[in-house]
Amino acid sequence: VQLQASGGGLVQAGESLRVSCAHSMSTWEVNVMGWYRQAPGKERELVASITRGGTTNYADSVKGRFTISRDNTKNTVSLEMNSLKPEDTAVYYCNVRSIYGTGFWGQGTLVTVSS
Repeated sequence: VQLQASGGGLVQAGESLRVSCAHSMSTWEVNVMGWYRQAPGKERELVASITRGGTTNYADSVKGRFTISRDNTKNTVSLEMNSLKPEDTAVYYCNVRSIYGTGFWGQGTLVTVSS
């Protein structure tokens, strides 16, 4: 299974950015898709996830600002990020977990928010 993330970049605080991830897993095999991030010197953390049933989950730090979505016709999962803050600066990784429990990671895309 391959995952390709895109859409990272440099923005100013308060601006928006969208990151997307295309994956090659068959739709019927997908259980949960998510976005994680890792800031310098910190551990990787879950930002948002979406289940095959459409249930979403967000880290408290991004609730109300970020929205995760998926497009099963294009095999993509996206993260719309609004009202970005400097503390959102990190490498963002997409993750897709199958119904068998196997998880796969994308290569990461850097999001930098300047103050």
